[in-house]
Amino acid sequence: MTGNKIDSIDPTDEVLPPRSLALFGLQHVLVMAASPITAVFLVSKALGFSDALTVSLISATFLICGLGTILQSFGPAGFGARLPFIMVPGGAPIAIFLAIAQQTDVQTAVGAVILTAVFYFLALPVFRRLLRYFPPIVVGTMLLLVSVNLVRIYGGTITGKQGSEGFADPMNVGLALATIVLTIIFARVFTGTLQRISVMLGLIAGSAIAMGAGYMDLSGIFDGPMIAVPQLLPFGMPKFDFFAALPLIVFSIISMAEATGQTIATAEIVGRRGDTHAIVPATIRGDAVASLVGGLFGTSLIITSGENVGIVRATNVKSRYVTATAGVILVLIALFAPIGRLANALPGPVVGGTAVIVFSIIGVIGIDLLRRVDLREHGPMFTLAAALSMGLLPILVPGVYSQFPQWSQMILANGLAAGTITAVIVNAFFQHLPLEQFQAKCAAVFRPQ
Repeated sequence: MTGNKIDSIDPTDEVLPPRSLALFGLQHVLVMAASPITAVFLVSKALGFSDALTVSLISATFLICGLGTILQSFGPAGFGARLPFIMVPGGAPIAIFLAIAQQTDVQTAVGAVILTAVFYFLALPVFRRLLRYFPPIVVGTMLLLVSVNLVRIYGGTITGKQGSEGFADPMNVGLALATIVLTIIFARVFTGTLQRISVMLGLIAGSAIAMGAGYMDLSGIFDGPMIAVPQLLPFGMPKFDFFAALPLIVFSIISMAEATGQTIATAEIVGRRGDTHAIVPATIRGDAVASLVGGLFGTSLIITSGENVGIVRATNVKSRYVTATAGVILVLIALFAPIGRLANALPGPVVGGTAVIVFSIIGVIGIDLLRRVDLREHGPMFTLAAALSMGLLPILVPGVYSQFPQWSQMILANGLAAGTITAVIVNAFFQHLPLEQFQAKCAAVFRPQ
């Protein structure tokens, strides 16, 4: 009887002893902790935020990640998948958020996040129909452009501004290279959990070197209040501009596709009973709520992460109460002010080195997707070529569209938006427009009257 009762419990609903919940929850936190710290630090450095604002944003990001993780783990009223998910700031949304802020202002970037969160709800009933326009050739191209753009942007945290005093200081460049090399060494030498947090270990090791060289000051970490309270609307009232928000809105469709794959894969790994496809809308609604609330606190999109799935597989611990515990730990970290001040004390070159390798990995993922496409065929070849042309031009030649109308610059001058939209249109032109119908329309246009 007891055995049958235990067998009837869904693996995700198993409640572990408190000590095990804390231990396994902390492991999830360690794997993802570098993501919110790095995201906020890089945006803050690129946009010149004050130390106080940076600490507040780090606190807000941890808070929303924690609350979103709890939401996904418990899934009240269909908001959240009731699966062991962790939520993090996405790499591509960070790049798009920053690009919008640099083209317009940070209030418009925050408004774009809120508009995108609303779009999640509006698009959810029809998003499956939209997925046909985002095959591997489109998603792979976007990830490649994201990678190139981020490496260009965050390389500046290593070198400093061109023409300024101390530009490309060998010590700064050396710290970044040391961080990259150590990250690679850790990824090769370690196994299991340590291998999965090799990026964080590289960040710690690079910071240790910087501290030894006198490039890192920890004296002010415990100065000021011990409790951090994230600030609502830290940049003032958001500005809503549809054209500026379009790159994030386009990305949200890809994000929904990723959420679909992650939900189905995670449900299979943990042995979730029932129709796994029916869980997908709950995952997306959880992402939408977390991103909406995050926008109100000044963050970029907060989305479900596939990083923690490896831990679930490695430990065979499938309980959603473990990730809920991780969410509680993240909330506690958010409220502990010295954590934010510690993150803000990290040297720019070290974080830049970490960012360069992390965002280069995004490019590798994009290349892996492109490998699945036969680029010898005319359609995929011209889709990729056209997308790279439109996407790389504004990235590599800033200001190329500076004389164009302001509304068009929102899209054309944003390499991610221009490249992704081009990929969607050209791919649809080759794959979804019947050739005979197109030829007939051309003939009708050019037929002599």
